[in-house]
Amino acid sequence: MRIRLPRTTSTDHEHGKGDWFEFMLRTSFPFLGVFAALFISAFVLLLLKTNPIVAYGAMLQGAFGSINGLSQSLVKATPLLLVGLGVCIAFKASVINVGGEGQIILGSIAGTWMALTFPDLPKVVLIPACMTAGFLAGAFWGFIPGMLKARFKVNEILSTIMMNSIALQLLNFLLQGPMMDPEGIKAGTFLAQSARLPESAWLARLVPRTMLHSGVYVALAFAVAVYIFLWRTTIGYQIRAVGLNPQASHYSGINVPFNQMLSLTLAGGLSGLAGVIEVMGVHRRILEGLTGGYGFTGIVAALLGSLHPLGVVPASVLFGGLLVGANTMQRAVQIPSALINAILGLIVLFVSGSALWIHQIIKKRKTATMVVSPTKETQA
Repeated sequence: MRIRLPRTTSTDHEHGKGDWFEFMLRTSFPFLGVFAALFISAFVLLLLKTNPIVAYGAMLQGAFGSINGLSQSLVKATPLLLVGLGVCIAFKASVINVGGEGQIILGSIAGTWMALTFPDLPKVVLIPACMTAGFLAGAFWGFIPGMLKARFKVNEILSTIMMNSIALQLLNFLLQGPMMDPEGIKAGTFLAQSARLPESAWLARLVPRTMLHSGVYVALAFAVAVYIFLWRTTIGYQIRAVGLNPQASHYSGINVPFNQMLSLTLAGGLSGLAGVIEVMGVHRRILEGLTGGYGFTGIVAALLGSLHPLGVVPASVLFGGLLVGANTMQRAVQIPSALINAILGLIVLFVSGSALWIHQIIKKRKTATMVVSPTKETQA
């Protein structure tokens, strides 16, 4: 009987080198997308008779050129990191969480309720309790679209976007009624904000006269925890397997719908945690505009970090710096605020486009390596 065995070769598409090529691709392209967006924006600045070098210099100086600027960049990076980590988990299971905004709102509501309901609890108990409440509320808000996806094949993009609208309306109702600040009602201001949290629920400030708080340590700890979860646990392996090939995972005995539902639930929990940390560390009360667009910007931070939990850390700091530096640039060179939004929008567009380009390149490369290699006949 004759058996044909494939002849092994040491080409550059072997597993190790292929992984290295993919790593370099995923690492470099998103940052190239940022630079391309800034390069194109430079021409727009020239049309407005603004020196791009001066403008971008002001951006860097505002974001990283002082203790206050760096602290503010880290403050912005904290919720971006937590939301981005949730996006990483969802993407690994081949689902997309666009519901970060609503999950942030639910987490902030739950954490604020916990702090205002039990103000006499000691600090070491109240802060973890508020964070847990925020995580669970966000997880519940992510579980709903996850369950709809698992049971009824409802598109998670549509469901999470609709959940954002529901959460926003719920917040408006609470801030104009049951959770409105009693002091504001007495004063006749009727501001759409909650009562101030008790000091026992405040996160410690790390740098005097800045808003940098200890929530940044929580976000960094979760970045390491998510990495361990995805690459060092059985459940994490199953989630990644589902993302790589749902059909093969199903035939190997992995419950694909459950893992997709679980990934959206965990993503919601991390976004909810971002919301309650934003309340306890920055605003110390719920108010309108609390989310700051972090639910959507966190997706870009995740893409910029190559959808890797540890890669999202520097990506979040960079994007947080862009948000802070953009405001400084606007004040320094006196450009319209609409242009700042356009520059940030270009960055989002180019980073998202780079992710699609990376996917196409890797797909073509893997297809090319599937060509049948020369074989030789052996006697059995």
